[in-house]
Amino acid sequence: MSEPYVKLEVKNQVGYIEFFHPAHNSLPGNILAELAQTITDAGTNDAIKVIVLKSGKDRTFCAGASFKELININDAATGKIFFSGFANVINAMRKCPKFIIGRIQGKTVGGGVGLAASTDYCMASKYAAIKLSELNIGIGPFVVGPAIERKIGLSGMSQIAIDANSFYPAEWAKQKGLFTHVFESNEELDEAVKVTAEHLCTYNPDAMQEMKKVFWQGTDHWDDLLAERAATSGKLVLSEFTKEKLKGFK
Repeated sequence: MSEPYVKLEVKNQVGYIEFFHPAHNSLPGNILAELAQTITDAGTNDAIKVIVLKSGKDRTFCAGASFKELININDAATGKIFFSGFANVINAMRKCPKFIIGRIQGKTVGGGVGLAASTDYCMASKYAAIKLSELNIGIGPFVVGPAIERKIGLSGMSQIAIDANSFYPAEWAKQKGLFTHVFESNEELDEAVKVTAEHLCTYNPDAMQEMKKVFWQGTDHWDDLLAERAATSGKLVLSEFTKEKLKGFK
């Protein structure tokens, strides 16, 4: 079984950030922290003009946070730290001065939907169905909610958050504005991502940086907001309801 990793590769001024975990790309705290730092570092790397966020393997982009860690939470402070993992990555993406292109090649759940929503331009394959499953275990998509709502609106976010058992197809996500394009194969997706990213590298980086500020206007309070949301999830995960639900995953 392959080891988890986060890696950065620079090709033609494009910084490709790839993460992987053998458990369907679900991400434990240490990998989330490494991912947030890698995004921050890429944002200050003069050799990089545009960033692509992707994950390893074929069929799952990201299954959310690590259930193994989730099951072992026994106090609110630990819970807040756990749920701050995706908050820190989202904030790193928000603050990054460079455009981030999302390459979503497969199913995306929970925190993974938050990552997709935090990219500046998100491209997907037809296999990239999305789901917010948090309500199933007695919590909610509190941390990723602001990022998702920003992209698909409160109505769309509410729909998938309440309908926590259902995967919504990639075309639905495209219609709502989460994905810009949906491709028939991962090969077509990869080619489109490469062409788009390398073309963006020909633009004025100062203009792109100023545009990014415009895109994220009104989110300066997210450091505090997402920390508050992480604390909310950290408390709910200690409830008897959630503890009972999580027993089924042991």
